Amino acid sequence: MTLYLDAAASDGVSDTVIEAMIPFLTQAYANPSSVHTDGKTAARALSAARESIAQNLGSRPNEIIFTSGGTESDNLAIKGIALAHVRNSHAHHGDASGDSRSRRILISAVEHPAVAESAQWLHDFFGFEVVRIPVDAQARIDLEALQEEVHKGATLACVMMANNEVGTIEPVKEAVRICHEAGVPVHVDAVQAAGTIPVDFHDLDADTLTASGHKFGAPKGLGILCKRSRVGMEPLISGGGQEGGLRSGTPNVAGAVGLAVALQEACSRMPTMIPTLESSRDELINAVLHAVPFARLTGDPNSRLPGHASFVFPGINAEALLVDLDTRGIEVSSGSACAIGRSKAPSTLLAMGMSETDAKSALRISFREPLSSNDRESIIKGLLGSLAELHITISHVHA
Repeated sequence: MTLYLDAAASDGVSDTVIEAMIPFLTQAYANPSSVHTDGKTAARALSAARESIAQNLGSRPNEIIFTSGGTESDNLAIKGIALAHVRNSHAHHGDASGDSRSRRILISAVEHPAVAESAQWLHDFFGFEVVRIPVDAQARIDLEALQEEVHKGATLACVMMANNEVGTIEPVKEAVRICHEAGVPVHVDAVQAAGTIPVDFHDLDADTLTASGHKFGAPKGLGILCKRSRVGMEPLISGGGQEGGLRSGTPNVAGAVGLAVALQEACSRMPTMIPTLESSRDELINAVLHAVPFARLTGDPNSRLPGHASFVFPGINAEALLVDLDTRGIEVSSGSACAIGRSKAPSTLLAMGMSETDAKSALRISFREPLSSNDRESIIKGLLGSLAELHITISHVHA
């Protein structure tokens, strides 16, 4: 029996979500833009899904844009806001020479590649300066450094809500306040947070915010972008003008319904699930650190995602450890699951001040359901077995 410890791949799509989607994959398959009866049925389902998602994310229905996932949502928010800035600059300055001070994108040094690469794209093709705001040894953004940079001017600042690699929950609300005092809009990547911890778009006062369905039990390939009307944005996809003109293409009604049901399920479970997951997480962390004395916890030990435990095992190649654990029926992750075939050290850990060698020994264990005592024992047994297979001798081991 395999023990899945990569939350993005572990639990699959619930029967409730599948059952809600099936009618819109079969008899109610009409285009919601059509004016006939079936089209109106699809349109009502799309509208109801939008309203449900908005309620669970502290947003308004007209602020919800459906996308193909967190990556597309991040791209649309960052590039779309920056391109709107370029358009406005040309309108006011002709050659845009007057906006050099503000043509800057600020991102925390631990952002997901979807954010970092979008910012880099703006640098490569439109000359934006990309400024990386440093973080501390636990991956928390340096708010003083952020304050210093926003007062130099910027088109946009990007601050993730929770880090995917080390689980640290960022001081987003304070970061948004700092940026808004300087007149800089803020994009929040909440992919790792939405459906796991409470996310309130309006309470955060963010200008845009992203979420991804597969993180909370919806099918892969479904995403959400929340966007306030106060921020301008250019579409990246041209066509029929769906999603308020910002994301053209025939809407995925079944996907939107699945997103809404999965998010509702996740949010309704939070009050009881979060403390249970936190307890399970802490028990696992203590067990790993006790069994493997040279292991080190990464990320904030307190302000971290409830079902997230991440470590470095100095002197170990994480990929080799991951592969051996897999043969023992334990599926975990190394670095970011979205970085395919990466042999480099995780940039998040390097930004935290870790050496490249230690960063390459990172392992992440994440889960959406609490671990049993048998699960923990299996993890420790598998971990010790894999370390032995890799010829690592551990002194003072207490399994």
